[in-house]
Amino acid sequence: MTTTPSTEAADITPAPPRTVVAYRDDGPLAKAMGLLLSGQIPPLPPVIAGAFVMGALLLAGMTGRGDLAMFAPAVLLLLAGSGAAHDHDGRLDWLVPPILRLTEYGFIAVVGFGRSVPPVLIFALLGALAFHHYDVVYRVRQRVQPPPWLAAVGLGWDGRLLVIAVAGLLDAATVVFVLLAGYLWGVFGWESVTCWGAAPGVTPSAQEGPAAAVPAAGQGSRD
Repeated sequence: MTTTPSTEAADITPAPPRTVVAYRDDGPLAKAMGLLLSGQIPPLPPVIAGAFVMGALLLAGMTGRGDLAMFAPAVLLLLAGSGAAHDHDGRLDWLVPPILRLTEYGFIAVVGFGRSVPPVLIFALLGALAFHHYDVVYRVRQRVQPPPWLAAVGLGWDGRLLVIAVAGLLDAATVVFVLLAGYLWGVFGWESVTCWGAAPGVTPSAQEGPAAAVPAAGQGSRD
């Protein structure tokens, strides 16, 4: 009889049945906004509205009113955060995380290039976020999600955007990009390595596709 290793030794949280919420990467502020409205707001419409407003503010910033664009994260937080506590069980609610990723990455790129941040720092910060978001996606596919504290320590999309916006307003974008990229690489990299190193092996039931039912080479079936 085989036994399944316990996850108690590692800080591993089983993924909930509805996994779209896990992909959002909400920080404490966005989660608080959603809880304030008791999860009554459907998530997709406010996220689309927030992305549209952010795009308009960024466009205004690129046409000469740069400080105006720095208020875009606050608007996105008020709109997109309102649906954070919803179950995300609508037919099109899977679109919410990609829209949030597009707005976050786009804002970072616009502020970085607009404030003359060296491209290597911009890509370093975006790389840390892409690594984290890919890690979350792959974990949930294996029915495990990051521990709850990581959303607070990683600041969430809302916290990161607000930090970047304040840096843009204070003309300290380059310094903040250096600090934020180093911090996020350290947090996400360390947590990912320790979690995957302590996690039990992937069982066939957690794998996807018909290959899960195929025995390994040289391994026969046993009663």
